[in-house]
Amino acid sequence: MIPRVILGIETSCDETAAAIVIDGKPVADRTTTQVLHEEFGGVVPELASRAHERLLMPAVEGVLRDAKLQVGDIDGIAVTYGPGLAGALLVGVAFAKGLGLAKGIPVWGVNHIEGHLWSGGLTSETPPLPFLALIISGGHTLLIEVEGFGKYRKVGTTRDDAVGELFDKAGRMIGFSFPAGARIDAAALAFTGEPVAFPRTRIECEPNNFSFSGLKTAVLYHLQRTYKRGEDGAFNLTEEQRNAICAGLMSAVGGTLAAAVRSALSQRDYRALVVAGGVSASRYLRRVFTEVTDDAGILLIIPPFQHCTDNGSMIAYAGYLRILNGFPPSDLKLSVDPAASLFSAAPLG
Repeated sequence: MIPRVILGIETSCDETAAAIVIDGKPVADRTTTQVLHEEFGGVVPELASRAHERLLMPAVEGVLRDAKLQVGDIDGIAVTYGPGLAGALLVGVAFAKGLGLAKGIPVWGVNHIEGHLWSGGLTSETPPLPFLALIISGGHTLLIEVEGFGKYRKVGTTRDDAVGELFDKAGRMIGFSFPAGARIDAAALAFTGEPVAFPRTRIECEPNNFSFSGLKTAVLYHLQRTYKRGEDGAFNLTEEQRNAICAGLMSAVGGTLAAAVRSALSQRDYRALVVAGGVSASRYLRRVFTEVTDDAGILLIIPPFQHCTDNGSMIAYAGYLRILNGFPPSDLKLSVDPAASLFSAAPLG
């Protein structure tokens, strides 16, 4: 009998998340973003781990209450084992194995990227095969060819910064707190004038790949050439000037991503483009990808906003798909893998 009720646990970085998925449909989801990292301008691994320890149990108890279930109703546990921060991952994996051992519930280790990859299926139909997936987040920028569940091939990647890293670094330069992606997106959409023109890096010999470190440097050089610093070391920018920079930055990022996606789409007859990961919440970039898929005549699937950032539902759903596709549960030897690859064998223990 296929397990119906899956508890998902996600603690790979700075979101503490738990969710319940029943028969592949999300019924309860709680995610707490750890705002304590804002003052440091980035995620502090040790603080993230300690916050997960405090927040995970209340999250699990909360989704059980929301779903009107008891622990004994859980048929399976899906937990992120990597990639991510080692200490943060360890909190989730230890919790999942402990609960599984105590209650006799099987546990499936889930790759974090695989969770994002299939997150669109939480609220829409499963993407038609084969499809191209673009994963864009704080730590990952990947183009993946998907032949089926567990059948993946990397067709493009960033050579330096991920898109989310670029936004956080550029955002800090112009005075936004961490994380900066949503603020940059909103500022770009609010701007109606002429945006700052930034270069778009294209790797001619690797048209499916990305590079964003040069764009980050271009933002810094523009600031240094154009504006003076205040006594606190920050650049003196008006809201209009900041918005113009954000609009130019989003235009350059969107153009870079679109060029690589178009290149990959030209190499095979894909039936859909799936865009997922935290940066896929960008309204600006959603417009870009809509144009790309309209031109290609294929389906565009992007998760709803609540399932773009790290969440427990995507992990529970990926665990459910692992069960449906015959992957056995992980045993108690399941360990964290901070550098886990989506393109290696599935974890069996």
